[in-house]
Amino acid sequence: MSLKPTQLKHLAEVITRLTAFDRPADAVLSAYFRENNKLGAQDRHLIAETAFACLRRYAQMSALCGPHPTARKLALATLTRVRGMNLRELEEALSKGEREWVIELKGKTPELDLAGQTELPAWVIERLGIDDEAEIRALARGLMESAPLDLRVNTLKMKRDAVLESLKAGGFDAGPTPYSPLGIRMKGKPALNRHPLFLEGAFEIQDEGSQLLGLITGARRGEMVVDFCAGAGGKTLLLGAQMASTGRLYAFDVSEKRLANLKPRLARSGLSNVHPQLIAHENDARIKRLAGKADRVLVDAPCSGLGTLRRNPDLKFRQSPESVARLNAMQKNILESAARLVKVGGRLVYATCSVLPLENRDVVNAFLAAHPEFELVPMSALLAEHKVALDTGDFLEMAPHKHNTDGFFAAALTRKG
Repeated sequence: MSLKPTQLKHLAEVITRLTAFDRPADAVLSAYFRENNKLGAQDRHLIAETAFACLRRYAQMSALCGPHPTARKLALATLTRVRGMNLRELEEALSKGEREWVIELKGKTPELDLAGQTELPAWVIERLGIDDEAEIRALARGLMESAPLDLRVNTLKMKRDAVLESLKAGGFDAGPTPYSPLGIRMKGKPALNRHPLFLEGAFEIQDEGSQLLGLITGARRGEMVVDFCAGAGGKTLLLGAQMASTGRLYAFDVSEKRLANLKPRLARSGLSNVHPQLIAHENDARIKRLAGKADRVLVDAPCSGLGTLRRNPDLKFRQSPESVARLNAMQKNILESAARLVKVGGRLVYATCSVLPLENRDVVNAFLAAHPEFELVPMSALLAEHKVALDTGDFLEMAPHKHNTDGFFAAALTRKG
């Protein structure tokens, strides 16, 4: 396939907007495609994949381009060095000077420090708590890969095997996820938002690691369950299906927009036991009314999102030690508040999509030290309950280079009698 001059022009404009790092990259890209709605599917795919590849390897691409990298040079460097396009494929879009530059680019090897080589800011590397440089590099390589497309089957509507069979019959290359008994992994990234099974609510798009977080919460029929930071409700829907649409499932969030995004998903799911609740903060009166009544409380806490760099590579530029410190204080407050809802014998699950111990183990260990009425439930036992062939010890710690999921953390606690 040859690169067209218009494709390079659009790609350079998208990279210019993305590298302002003032908004989430996916929002920038969506807005650009709305503005340029005559772009075809192939054009959009090329632009999106290349722009995100550039963000994932931004330090390396910038170093290749020299001291003042332009968006156009960054685009060409990414197409050449990451996406493997040759001069013949690029030639139609190049000016004479760019042709010479691309030829020179092929043999360049920039000198970079560990932060540049791993595409992780130095402050992130310091806070990973990993002494082994080889392990840091392995994690970083995993976070630079493109994430697979995972689906979660809605067991209220269909079984996984039936959904898989239907997708394969429709010409899709798909298989079961290695760990989640509810998951399907697609080959490539087909558009599925108009697929009949999606519209009927038979599946949702959800990373396998996120599916495991819902499973270990262990919601059951007839229980009272709280999704404390529900967001757009991916895990809420999983919990509701586990409960077979019985009992009461509260979906709390401070964002009206996120809860609004839950409504169409809820309608497709067939669930009738979900009660979305907009709250002002973690000590809202709506929360206090449930004190000591919940069988299960899931806290998927606001976090740096550094475990999702495969999908959101811009986050490493939009987070800082200061923003993580603010999030850390919020995580502790939210966990403290959510814990009050758990009844004796009930389960509290704390989770993040971060790879930083200070957002994960440190929060849980500090909470347990201050709350002897809670005890840690070994994660290996919970995963075994769901016949998940995975043992990560006392905590659930998923990583892209080990499990091909986003970076996830979870801890399960029980309130003792």
